[in-house]
Amino acid sequence: MKLTERMRVARSRRSAIVVTVVVCAMAAGALVLGSIRAALVAGGPAACAISGASGATGTTRYAVTDVTANDSTDDRAGIQSAIDRASSGGGGIVTLPAGTLLVNGPIIVKKKVRLEGLGANTTVVKAGPAFMSSSGPYKGHPLITTSTATDVTIANLTADQSGDTLNGNASGRLAEYLIDIRWSSNALVTGVVTKNPFTYSIAAASSKRFCILNNNVSASTGGLYNQLDGIHILNSSFGDVVGNTIDQGLVPDGDDALVAHTINGSVHDVSYVGNKARGGGIYGHGMQFALSSDTDQIYNITISGNEIWGSPAGIVTGYYGKNGAVHDVAITGNYFHDNSNYAVSITGRPYNVSITANQTCRSQGFTVTPGPGNIVGPHDQYILDSRVGSVGNCPTRGIAQRAHDARVINLELRTIPRGPAYPAPVGGPGSLSRELFPLTGGVRHVRA
Repeated sequence: MKLTERMRVARSRRSAIVVTVVVCAMAAGALVLGSIRAALVAGGPAACAISGASGATGTTRYAVTDVTANDSTDDRAGIQSAIDRASSGGGGIVTLPAGTLLVNGPIIVKKKVRLEGLGANTTVVKAGPAFMSSSGPYKGHPLITTSTATDVTIANLTADQSGDTLNGNASGRLAEYLIDIRWSSNALVTGVVTKNPFTYSIAAASSKRFCILNNNVSASTGGLYNQLDGIHILNSSFGDVVGNTIDQGLVPDGDDALVAHTINGSVHDVSYVGNKARGGGIYGHGMQFALSSDTDQIYNITISGNEIWGSPAGIVTGYYGKNGAVHDVAITGNYFHDNSNYAVSITGRPYNVSITANQTCRSQGFTVTPGPGNIVGPHDQYILDSRVGSVGNCPTRGIAQRAHDARVINLELRTIPRGPAYPAPVGGPGSLSRELFPLTGGVRHVRA
């Protein structure tokens, strides 16, 4: 991972927030990951609990003119004109037509604008043959960027960066990203499918109050690039990454599926819930905490109800020449399967890291470097045996497909005091609510 970006996120005023995530049983004796994702995604923006992001809320519609789908003409000017009119008119909705729209430069979504298609299977925004001849505001090559805008939405379309036909190995490749939330606030990306990336697929950089909800992300360029992360959070805060499917393991140039990344800054108050994630390549893990300096921090992070599979490792830390701090992190109720190495490995100088009540199948264990408040609590290991109806194969969508009673987990996230270490977990493997919350607090989430 190249550390080419240089950004900071200013710390903001905070007020307390309590979040409750309900995990429902699909059937007695089986708690299925799909129920978590369905419950969260069906709620739409209501699932954006940490950020409170609603995106653009205006209802005035602005017509897209001077575009012709499914031909070789450049539709960028027509799309950008509609966005500009919507923003200058006080905000509203720009709906793209059906078909494939070629653009030979980045689309910039502006303040209070919702850019939407008619569905990811219907509307495609695709980098055209001259796309690399232009650049974005930060000298990269984003397909769609929010560059400094507030109250924005990108929804219901396929974003194709054409990395399979263009030569994306150009200057600025990792400076801006396929879908680029940049220096923005109250940004929502939902219902988007990304294709043929030559950089990170969806990223929030130096932003706050963002929600990345119910998208489908993959690397599919067949070994042409490297460092193709899926959903990448850089120096950003107060965010939700919810209900996404990320598969970077289809081709050898895939990298980490999920990343929290700092460059002389911090990532904090971000919730990763109900995602299905696979990393790719040799070093592409399910999720990485990546820090670049001794002063960097990643904290107040919730990772719950995710399926992390088929990766070199599940969740790991990466220190790029320095040793920042990872702290106040809750990793609970996730399902790790078919990972080559650890399900979770948190190294460095972490503190207040709680790893409890997860399930594994064909993944190694859980480890965290000793530190104040760190705990690795009870976990369930899925045993491949005929009594649970799966001989030799890990369940692909189960968080606990074994003979447990149907349960409801109330995940309550509160302020963790920085002083005393957590008490030891109480309850047995069948008491998930007690395993999750033997603490006097949980993970603190505060919103600007």
